[in-house]
Amino acid sequence: MSVDRSWLVAALACAVLSGLMSGCTIPPAPLGETRDRITASDETDASKRGRVRMELASAYFGRGQLTTALDEVKMAIAINPGMGEAYNLRGLIYAGLGDDQLAQESFKRALQLNPHDGDAMHNYAWYLCQQKSYGPAQTLFDQALALPQYQSGVRTLLASGVCQARAGLWAEAETTLMRAYERDPANPATAVNLSEVLLHQGAYERARFYMRRVNGVKDQSNAQTLWLAARIEMKLGNRQGANEYGLQLRDRFPQSRESSAFDRGQFDE
Repeated sequence: MSVDRSWLVAALACAVLSGLMSGCTIPPAPLGETRDRITASDETDASKRGRVRMELASAYFGRGQLTTALDEVKMAIAINPGMGEAYNLRGLIYAGLGDDQLAQESFKRALQLNPHDGDAMHNYAWYLCQQKSYGPAQTLFDQALALPQYQSGVRTLLASGVCQARAGLWAEAETTLMRAYERDPANPATAVNLSEVLLHQGAYERARFYMRRVNGVKDQSNAQTLWLAARIEMKLGNRQGANEYGLQLRDRFPQSRESSAFDRGQFDE
């Protein structure tokens, strides 16, 4: 069984962009000193120009214009070579372009410039998970989650849980995704992936509970969530319930892969 990742990709993309657009990283103050807040009057001309390039790069990246985003990132780095978040985005862009060597070099450089950058840890970890390098990925996820001021814990728990499922660590994946769900029960991406893990483990009633919450909100349901609900109902021996979800699939998403799988009766895909 493959864990559904359509919800996960959307959730991660939004979180990545919001992190990149949040501004420049402020280094910690030396021991014994208090770091003042950085305001517009403290920003140098070079820093402003670099930030503008980063904002443009993030916008292009969000629209899938990777080559243009890369050009903007290169200009941001040329203006400010110490901008760690630029290398973080550079890593995401090269990963999207399929250049694994430059992607890894970029993420490593981002962490060299800012060893406590939780966003860079998260992005590098997710990249490594996609490369099936599960052990190093989990180490980075854990390091990000251990950062005291890290603000994206739910996103990282979600990605970590899906990565554990990909690695076949189903019990660990359930525990991690439950932690994410407890912190943000309204996040449909977490509920969908948790339901997939529970289905794999044979916890069908629990899987049904989470999927009913997702499919109960029409704007959240899609072909993937309806198909997952149908598969759960079949495991519970409720063919009528499975057929009801299947009819929704045919009506709302007739050209989808999931609708075709329902028509073929491939409930154990």
